[in-house]
Amino acid sequence: MEGIRYYNRYTGREEREQVLGEKYLKWIYGTSTGRAALHLLIKRGVFSSLLGWMKNRPASARSIPAFVEEYGINMEESLKGIPEFRHFNDFFYRRLKPGARPLAGGEETAVFPADARHMGWERADRISGVFVKGQSFDLPGLLGSAALAERYAEGAVVLSRLCPTDYHRFHFPVSGVPGAWEKLGGPLASVSPYCLRHRLAWLWTNKRNLTLVQSELWGQVAMLEVGATGVGRIEETYLPETPALRGAEKGYFAFGGSTVMCFFEPGRVRLAPDLLEKTAEGMELFARQGDAMGTAAQ
Repeated sequence: MEGIRYYNRYTGREEREQVLGEKYLKWIYGTSTGRAALHLLIKRGVFSSLLGWMKNRPASARSIPAFVEEYGINMEESLKGIPEFRHFNDFFYRRLKPGARPLAGGEETAVFPADARHMGWERADRISGVFVKGQSFDLPGLLGSAALAERYAEGAVVLSRLCPTDYHRFHFPVSGVPGAWEKLGGPLASVSPYCLRHRLAWLWTNKRNLTLVQSELWGQVAMLEVGATGVGRIEETYLPETPALRGAEKGYFAFGGSTVMCFFEPGRVRLAPDLLEKTAEGMELFARQGDAMGTAAQ
């Protein structure tokens, strides 16, 4: 199986992702015995529950220094220093210092909700390939509603894939009033491209949270957080029915890879040119939370 490559907006180069547990992902999704383990343990949540318990144990804090060094985590951005974390998960969903993720543009600029590798499409119903040719979104399955699927079918969608080495809090891309989140049930398979190249459907069968954000400028924006292997919790930290500014924290993922998706109504947003260009090439674009995702179309 080939490695995971993406385009870095800041270096202007194609880079190879340093994948946590890469050899295990290749085994799980590339062999018959691995797929059997996926069905028996990983999809059913046994693995994620056990891993989550381990990452919340005080002893897990001992692994933080080695993880920081191996994956080049910039601790200058973190509110806490390494000795202050109670366990690995406390480090994993750490908060950053104010100003660590400046917001691009003004209110007419939609910003990326997370540090992630992003793909974007101008119409959700005209996607011909996600990670490989021939894969498209099952919008009713993904959003848990035929009515919502119809509402967003002709609008833009952005998929933001976080890997375990990323900052794991997610934020509002636009200002608006978010409603209460809806929990959509499912297993916890990986959302790594190693998995999604084989079966994109994990995105609409995994556990996920759906929130509708009402905005005067942007209309109704749907945000979907998708859990994955190792993510036993998707925690929402915002207050429903209370105005939220773009860039404000919405929640966080506990340990593991994860995905955030943003859906826009037709004619509401013009996605960033480099995002569309790299997506058309079948490549993800790396950009940090708060950077420009698109601009208002009206």
